[in-house]
Amino acid sequence: MPTQDLASLIHVIAAAIRHVDSSAIPYKSSKPPYREYSPGVGPYSETSLCQQIVNFMNSSSNHDFHGAVTKRTPDVLIPSRWAIELKIARPFGDNGKEAEHWSQNLLHPYPGNTSSVSDGMKLSLYSGPESRAIIVVGYEHTPARISLDPLVNSFELIATQIASLRIGPRQHATVDGLIHPHHQVSRIWGWMID
Repeated sequence: MPTQDLASLIHVIAAAIRHVDSSAIPYKSSKPPYREYSPGVGPYSETSLCQQIVNFMNSSSNHDFHGAVTKRTPDVLIPSRWAIELKIARPFGDNGKEAEHWSQNLLHPYPGNTSSVSDGMKLSLYSGPESRAIIVVGYEHTPARISLDPLVNSFELIATQIASLRIGPRQHATVDGLIHPHHQVSRIWGWMID
């Protein structure tokens, strides 16, 4: 699929993030300790965010994304179009404190790990007919207290130079004005995996 299709996918995900955020429905953890977080999309878990994105895609007027489902591998499948692995990069927690180990979600270059690099390894072995993409959804303050740019650049370097993944050009979208006090802007990046 051409890069413009990846750009369309990124923009639909950005629209889904805006939609979830504007609902102001707080994320509620489904595992102990059960907790309700501050309103906004920022605190949503990876699993919950994927489900919200799929719900948005299936109710969208853009029929290119209908039929989307969440799975274990890939995280999101749009039959005959996309196999997507998604990761969240969130340097600050719901409480405004810097999260420990938050960058590991992208950078660990070991097969079987749950990072974006290892997800790229899984996608490179994926045998379905769909195009494959790694998506990173990041959250920052406005202005950023910790910029995600070094993390994204490091991901690309590790993915290509250490893990020998063949990734396409980076696509990007930004969603400003989010309602959460610490996840005020979402930056969405995507790469096709060859």
